[in-house]
Amino acid sequence: MRYEFVADEPLISVETGESFQVETEDAGSGLVTSPEMAGRIPSLPTRRSTPPKSNPVGGPIAVAGAKPGDLLEVEIEAIDLQPTGYTNWGPDRTKIGDDFRWPELNRWTVRVFEHRDGSTYLDGERLWPTRPMVGCIGVAPEREALNTSTGQTISGGNLDSRDVTVGTRVQLNVYHPGALLFLGDVHASQADTEYYGTADETRAVVQARCRVIEGKRIPFIRLLKGDSIVALRTGAPLAVLVDQAVEDLMRWLVDDYGVTAERAYLHTCLNPDFRINVYQYTLGLATVGAELPARYLPS
Repeated sequence: MRYEFVADEPLISVETGESFQVETEDAGSGLVTSPEMAGRIPSLPTRRSTPPKSNPVGGPIAVAGAKPGDLLEVEIEAIDLQPTGYTNWGPDRTKIGDDFRWPELNRWTVRVFEHRDGSTYLDGERLWPTRPMVGCIGVAPEREALNTSTGQTISGGNLDSRDVTVGTRVQLNVYHPGALLFLGDVHASQADTEYYGTADETRAVVQARCRVIEGKRIPFIRLLKGDSIVALRTGAPLAVLVDQAVEDLMRWLVDDYGVTAERAYLHTCLNPDFRINVYQYTLGLATVGAELPARYLPS
């Protein structure tokens, strides 16, 4: 299992347009298996590193023809979930987790879910639909190694965006020959913010394919959904990320779609279908997406 995005020798190579599959481990490296594990979480061997080793990824995957200065587009074709998943919470993760007014939430807790018939169940009770997503995706950074726990940068990382899902195309700048793609950390479902830091973590098989856009660079990661486009930003503080994502979306509209700067500006303030998504906001991490429905793009 890999816990970093780094420019190593690829495990496999794929052609552009070729479908491939990655078997992914859950965020807890398969060590969290039952509610009885709760008290042992702080002492797990993966938590002895700084930062803890979590969110293992598969890779690196070399994409034929990709070279520095190009853009890699990764299309998520399918996500096949394992029948079970888990979540856990504990102290030192949110203000609620340390607040005496919520004593039942101040201790390490594990809940195990079932995934069947497109839904999530807890102790036999249906909770909500499964909406599988890929939490960690990225290419090898230009100069450094990026950990899969707290690492986030222009090359990708622990994005935890619910929109990195089936049908979405993720665009990433390429920094090394072959791009060196990694992905993992599948969630069967996740609310916006992933507030206490652990979603419905599960093993899965992810099917994807890639294409290379030659000689193109973007200011940060982009998502092309079937019905909208999303400009992502990650890091902190949240207010700065919102400004950056909005400007990135405006620049995208102007440069790629021929929208005037004025019209792009109007969308961000007046269009009731424009959205700022706070995909992740937990444990010092944040991922923000400025989203505009595709129906507003020039044909």
